[in-house]
Amino acid sequence: MNRAVFAPFAEKLERVSAGGLTVRQFPGGALNSSPPRQYSILLDGVADVVFALPGYTGDLFPKTNVLSYPGVCETAASCTDALQRARPVLEKEFRAKVLALWSNVPPALLTRDKPVRTLEDMKGLKIRVTSRIDVPFIEALGARAVMQPVTVVHQNLANGVIDGIAIGASGIGAFKLQEPASYLTTWLPISGAPFVLLMNRGVYDALSAQEKGWVDAAADAALSAGGGAGYARAAARGLRISEEAGVEIIELPDAEKRRFAQAVAPVYEAAIAQSAGGDMTVGEVIGLLKGE
Repeated sequence: MNRAVFAPFAEKLERVSAGGLTVRQFPGGALNSSPPRQYSILLDGVADVVFALPGYTGDLFPKTNVLSYPGVCETAASCTDALQRARPVLEKEFRAKVLALWSNVPPALLTRDKPVRTLEDMKGLKIRVTSRIDVPFIEALGARAVMQPVTVVHQNLANGVIDGIAIGASGIGAFKLQEPASYLTTWLPISGAPFVLLMNRGVYDALSAQEKGWVDAAADAALSAGGGAGYARAAARGLRISEEAGVEIIELPDAEKRRFAQAVAPVYEAAIAQSAGGDMTVGEVIGLLKGE
């Protein structure tokens, strides 16, 4: 994240402003050790800019989290492009200035004790998911879904608190998930998870017109695209280090993928007519994301 988003934003902001505006980073939870509270500390003025996962507070961002629905996108790049297509609508969900909006790769499934090679193998497994959006789809596959911040999943898989982790392979290296995992199934019928870089709206509004121009220039479309590209690289690395660590990599055959997709289809069909934030349905947001 630092190489793909944070550093490029800071470096470009300092460059275009000739040092007039700079970024000071507080990494490693220095300002907040609870990932779901990132948005709150921004609104409270603890930080001027934060990185956040809308999936952790899904009720606040129902349209943005529609990205994770099955069939919306298949790669970090295509999921990031989908977010950009819908960005004028999605930005309205945030009480903040959106600097960047990007996605990781769709999730893989890491398990410790039981390989998942067929739909039947999902039955009864307790699977960690990122977002509430994912819960009904994982449970339609026969598993039990629980939401947990990524900071605790290594320990929870190692201790058997959970049986598996549904996560983009980009998270494997950062959180050393190859250590507690024995098996990695590379595909689930869920799309990517959204990520966002936000600036406190009051701080942004207090800037001069020139300073706002500098921020806008540093937070151009390339910043979001760079986030998606960075996560794609991290996902490739995650698969590589998992294989090197002896994790068995499981590629579902097309016939089995169709069975997984068929299992979640009734949940999808029931959801698309539901509201996604009041003025749009889930299906309408999916149409925006897919450019339909």
